[in-house]
Amino acid sequence: MPVYSGNIGPDVIDIRKLYAQSGMFTYDPGFLSTASCQSAITYIDGDKGELLYRGYPIEQLANKADYLDTCYLLLNGELPVGQQSKDFHKLVNQHTMVNEQMQFFLRGFRRDAHPMAVLTGLIGAL
Repeated sequence: MPVYSGNIGPDVIDIRKLYAQSGMFTYDPGFLSTASCQSAITYIDGDKGELLYRGYPIEQLANKADYLDTCYLLLNGELPVGQQSKDFHKLVNQHTMVNEQMQFFLRGFRRDAHPMAVLTGLIGAL
């Protein structure tokens, strides 16, 4: 079976063809030794309590990066520095205006409408 090496963590065995070749499945209670996907963004090791985004610990991002800088990281692979951060913030903020017609759509909901129904409607309208 093919073996793949990740950027972080142990090597993995590709068992996609196991059933076709052997007529058998694997048994992994609790999904503890099975990778569910290939990701260039997220790395999780629950036993060690690690959650990394693009190699950065989630604690570091929560304490030192704001939401838009984290978005930049996910899109570009590195945290923005200096002018990159300012330019990205400006770009996103320029595109956050909501069309004024949305207020009329919002007024169509009853005052006691469930917030999730309102949100679903607004997202659909956008």
